[in-house]
Amino acid sequence: MKKSFLVVITCCIAVATSAQVFRHSKLGTEVKASNGALTITNVDKRQNFMGDPVTHEPDINSPKSVNIHPNGKKYYVNSLEGCATVVFEVGTNKKLKTIHHQCDPSKDSLWSKPSDLYPFTHYTENLNTFGGKPVEGCFTHNGRYFWAPYYRRTFDINAQDPSALAVIDTQTDEIILLMETGPLPKMIAASHDGRYVAVTHWGNNTVGLIRVDSDNPRQWHHERLMVVDYVLPLNFSKSVAVNRDINSGYCLRGTVFTPDDKYLLVCCMGGAGGIAVFDMQKMEYLGRLQGMRANVRHLVIKNGYLYLSVNNAGYVQRISLEKFLDAARNINGKLGSVSGWQECKVGGGARTIEISPSGNFVFAACNAASEVCVVDTRSMQMIAQIPCDSYPVGLDISRDGQWVIVTSQGRKNGGGNAVNVYKVEYATPEPNMNDSIPAQVTQPDALDSLSLDESATSTSGTAVPLWKTPWAIAAAAAILLLLLLLLLIRLFRKK
Repeated sequence: MKKSFLVVITCCIAVATSAQVFRHSKLGTEVKASNGALTITNVDKRQNFMGDPVTHEPDINSPKSVNIHPNGKKYYVNSLEGCATVVFEVGTNKKLKTIHHQCDPSKDSLWSKPSDLYPFTHYTENLNTFGGKPVEGCFTHNGRYFWAPYYRRTFDINAQDPSALAVIDTQTDEIILLMETGPLPKMIAASHDGRYVAVTHWGNNTVGLIRVDSDNPRQWHHERLMVVDYVLPLNFSKSVAVNRDINSGYCLRGTVFTPDDKYLLVCCMGGAGGIAVFDMQKMEYLGRLQGMRANVRHLVIKNGYLYLSVNNAGYVQRISLEKFLDAARNINGKLGSVSGWQECKVGGGARTIEISPSGNFVFAACNAASEVCVVDTRSMQMIAQIPCDSYPVGLDISRDGQWVIVTSQGRKNGGGNAVNVYKVEYATPEPNMNDSIPAQVTQPDALDSLSLDESATSTSGTAVPLWKTPWAIAAAAAILLLLLLLLLIRLFRKK
């Protein structure tokens, strides 16, 4: 009887502890940097799970990215699984609008003239009837337009045919243009001179260039498709899903134009792919540079340095941009290397990084660690960590440095579905970049669970029913444990 009693108790404890506990940030949490350089406070949030009804927002559904408008007045959250872009007011975090990405024949007039760069090879009917899953974003034309590429058209379960992107007029927050893209676009970046938008296709090792130097969106057009080494052949099932986040060649991700727009740099997250370099003056692929840690996810250029995030190992690295470009210009045989990287260990799963206006601080969304980490670039040391809702992935910082906004997307087993808003106070005031908005504003930023699979991110994040939440599961387990104990006590008394 005693042995049976121990077995029952062990099983009850296993049930009670089997539920994964996800982190949910607490408003008011404040962290001071170890060197006193800044203080960061979690001042607000918007979430789609059981919690404070004041901060509940049902349109937050697997939020993939966030982009703060250059004027600092509002920000755009791409809810991937919700097929929507949600617009909020900076400061109050009041929802201003939800932009739905549902395409059907009524939207046919919004499509730009098709190119011959993106032929359909698997699907032939109802090509423009689908839900679009917005991934990342960037602004062009001094913030007038917001660009949001779609992870895939919903009917294309394995993202092997062309996807699309939406252009939103930020004055009305309406979609004014739809354009085709290659398969599985993720990153998007605008050149500083206002000539190009680059769309990076995770799905097949290609990057599309769109000419946008006209003020008339109807004159924008696809100009070129550039290739990193080879175009990945795509011939997957149309009925059985495969993991396209690890079956996509180099898994192209972070994308940035150099400040003079002479080069375009693209991360290769796959394997030891490194960073691909394109000469924009010659419209020529130079090759890939290695030498940094593998699994590079995001790129940012600031104050003469190229910064990157390393997802698997959880690092922020940097190198002199000129040193990097010197190595790129001397690549032999499409593959080269560059040494001399400085680095700082941050939380696991370093995803999106952005830099304060002065260039003194890097803010990193660390997915596996469920926190935002801050690196002081003057010492390349981590000086602060603040909790975030589980699995943060997207991050942006306002042009005055005051606001850091982070999206926590979630994974297949839960977590996420939250947007955290942090306010930052600096010991030395940061320059306010809103005072001198450039002619062309760009967000040059920029896999699952310490692996290359980023789709935990792409197929997950739907709101978790209350009865499936960790609290409900834990409560049920506790009640079960109590009932079994009462039953055992009664049995012992009868003996």
